[in-house]
Amino acid sequence: MATATATGPVTAPRTLNASLDLDIEKARPTIPKERLTLYVGLAVGFAFFAVGLLNYLGVIYTPIRPGEPVGSNPAIDFAVIGTLAILGPYGFMASAAYRRINRIETRLPDFLRDVAEAGRFGMTLPDAIIVASRGRYDLLTGEIKKMASQLEWGVPVATALQLFKERVNTPLVNRTVSIIIKANEAGGNVADVLSMVARDTRDVQITTQERQITMLTYLTVIFISFYVFLVTIYIMAAVFLPEMVTAGCGIASSGTSVGGTTALSLNFTAVPELFLAFLAAVIIHAIGDGIMGGVIINGRLSEGAQYATVLLLSGWLFMRFAVPILNISC
Repeated sequence: MATATATGPVTAPRTLNASLDLDIEKARPTIPKERLTLYVGLAVGFAFFAVGLLNYLGVIYTPIRPGEPVGSNPAIDFAVIGTLAILGPYGFMASAAYRRINRIETRLPDFLRDVAEAGRFGMTLPDAIIVASRGRYDLLTGEIKKMASQLEWGVPVATALQLFKERVNTPLVNRTVSIIIKANEAGGNVADVLSMVARDTRDVQITTQERQITMLTYLTVIFISFYVFLVTIYIMAAVFLPEMVTAGCGIASSGTSVGGTTALSLNFTAVPELFLAFLAAVIIHAIGDGIMGGVIINGRLSEGAQYATVLLLSGWLFMRFAVPILNISC
């Protein structure tokens, strides 16, 4: 019995210290997944750029579309694929991380309000957090329950809040927790501070949502104008340019001349170069419009990379596999 009594008080602190060490280890900064994805995408993208350059120089011949001649088209295709490898995974990964942060920060004011209400009944800050942890706060629930468990083990409230901040690690959570720690150290009525922070946080979120709803109209205009541009190119390729080639062949075969020189001629041999110009315009518009759309929605280039990927992929597939190829031979 003496041995059990002597070892009992020692086991709990060791378990608590091990738990704290594990939380600190998890909270240490690592390379974000979206940044790691960008590095891998850059490596893959430059590999495709190299293949495109070799196709352009005629060293190798690996066309995406069967029957393509050696030269610009295969080079542009691999350049587009390389750009998609850079923008696509990074854009979607970063956007997913941003949506996760948004879900966490959306429920933060609810948690702060519940802690403040518990504090108004005379509870201390640790007790108020433990009581509020019984609620549901979406992605925050697990981290709040972990913080409450640490407080029940006797961890100082400042340490538990600091570990919570390092685990969640979002801009709004970092700013809010820092304010709470300072207010708790200064003493006074922490509940009033929590209510003020919750109200300010909710106001910021409402303002951000209103701005995004307003900017959604401009994003819609960007997408519509891009696809209208694609339809215009298709109409030119399917109707206007074939008629031009037919007229040019007719004039060339008629041999109309005055004094041994051709009186009227129509140069239609530059049609392939015109298609390359259209393809380059689509690529530039897709990347530029997509990045601009992401910036006006939430001010983030990563969101723009996601939109640019959608526009570039759809525009490139449309130009390479939907727009008809003209036969310029008479």
